[in-house]
Amino acid sequence: MNSRPFDVLIVGAGPAGLAAARRAGECGKTVAIIDDNPAPGGQIWRSLELPVWSRQSRVTHFAGTRVVAAPRPNCLAVETADDAFDLSWRSLVLATGARERFLPFPGWTLPHVTGAGGLQALAKSGLPVAGKRVVIAGSGPLLLAVAKYLKDHGARVSAIAEQADLSSLRRFAVGLAAHPGKLMQAVGLRAGLRGIPYLTGCWPVGAEIGTVTLRRGAKTWTEACDYLACGFGLIPNLELAALLGCRLGDAGVEVDNDQRTSEPGIFAAGEITGIGGLELSLAEGEIAGYAAAGKPEAAGRSRRARASARRFAAGMDRAFALRAELKSIADDATLICRCEDVPLGRLRHYSAWREAKLHTRCGMGACQGRVCGGAASFLLGWKVESARPPVFPARVGSLK
Repeated sequence: MNSRPFDVLIVGAGPAGLAAARRAGECGKTVAIIDDNPAPGGQIWRSLELPVWSRQSRVTHFAGTRVVAAPRPNCLAVETADDAFDLSWRSLVLATGARERFLPFPGWTLPHVTGAGGLQALAKSGLPVAGKRVVIAGSGPLLLAVAKYLKDHGARVSAIAEQADLSSLRRFAVGLAAHPGKLMQAVGLRAGLRGIPYLTGCWPVGAEIGTVTLRRGAKTWTEACDYLACGFGLIPNLELAALLGCRLGDAGVEVDNDQRTSEPGIFAAGEITGIGGLELSLAEGEIAGYAAAGKPEAAGRSRRARASARRFAAGMDRAFALRAELKSIADDATLICRCEDVPLGRLRHYSAWREAKLHTRCGMGACQGRVCGGAASFLLGWKVESARPPVFPARVGSLK
């Protein structure tokens, strides 16, 4: 199959991918962005129009397109709704972002239980939330952002349950003094949520239709809700990086000072290198774009922004670290892999992801381990040990 060649190919049209595309395009390179969403922006800037600079530079956007495989060096096989083709590159920037981490508990598969960011995305796509009772639970700043969005659109947010303890959050708040923009953003969010209980050291332990059971210290009680929006932070989307052989660390893809991975010609930027927020994604994307275009020396300002954003990210990581008690919210009957109906009790018989996958089909359903993999990593300490094509489920006709 003939492939379309580009100087710089970018996977992911979120903040990091768009920043990389802008800087590489400014350097006079032909640039292509692949993204499986119908419009650029990623999860933060959903459904944007491509900015003016993309039309002034030589940037091609392949919307609704996802990577299937890497059939040969410097080439990716991709699939759209009605076509399949190859794209070749001199430099590749991986900006595949992150997804929510779900921690299973009894009742987490019920229809009214969604991801925190997932419910926000559904509301942005037209799901009516006005007048709906919502409990938001899990961990991280995303909970506040989701609560504010839902409240502004008429939802009745009855509680925000944050698993981190109060002392950790106080230390984090003190550290925000070094990041005035973040401090003002946090103050604005809290002011906009006045009157809504923000319960620290609190998490869900069960759900039934129309209710959620919360625990805080020795107290357990039930809250009525139409929706339970639940997310325990984010985890990087590492499947493509693993398939391409990039070295992975505890936080994500390992990169050098130029955002270069262990594989020649491949760069990584944004949440794929570790969860750090918008500013860090933008800075890393710009550095990767310049470096992929052969002009890493142009990224001085972006490197300074990255250093500051990394300090903030480290503080956030410490403040919202998942507590050990969360490992007991799932009992043996709780489904971990909801695609293949595999409960936690079955997985306890095995010592590694591959062994459990072979014996139980855990991770072999439609999500290909993207939900149960994060849960198994936290609950059982397992790591995904390999990646094989197709990266996403694909049509037979797209495979070659």
